[in-house]
Amino acid sequence: MPKRILRPKKLSYLPLPEYPYSAGTSANGLIYSAGLVAWDEQGKIVGKGDVRRQTRQIFANLKAVLAEAGAGFEDILKCNVYLADMRYFSQMNEEFRAAFPKDPPARTTVQAALAEPEMLVEIEAVAFIGKL
Repeated sequence: MPKRILRPKKLSYLPLPEYPYSAGTSANGLIYSAGLVAWDEQGKIVGKGDVRRQTRQIFANLKAVLAEAGAGFEDILKCNVYLADMRYFSQMNEEFRAAFPKDPPARTTVQAALAEPEMLVEIEAVAFIGKL
């Protein structure tokens, strides 16, 4: 099966000229999201200074990417979370727990310099909807 580029309507502004990437891709039952940040439907950061709001916005964006491929949060195998500062860990973690109340995916969380200073968190995911 050839690679498919996932372009959900709510993320139609991607790719930005300065950030050339797709919001997601899929092939052979696997779905890969880009590292998603808290951009709203107009490409503006929401929740400046608020890691909880940014995490919730990212999950809304991730939901749109997954839906474009016919998947949902229950199909996520792995998430990588990048925090601008590890002091945000507990707040992000509470939002993560709310998004995955049962059987959460495998996860890695690291501190990293993000692309823009207003970005506090970035999340990418790998999901699977193929046949085993």
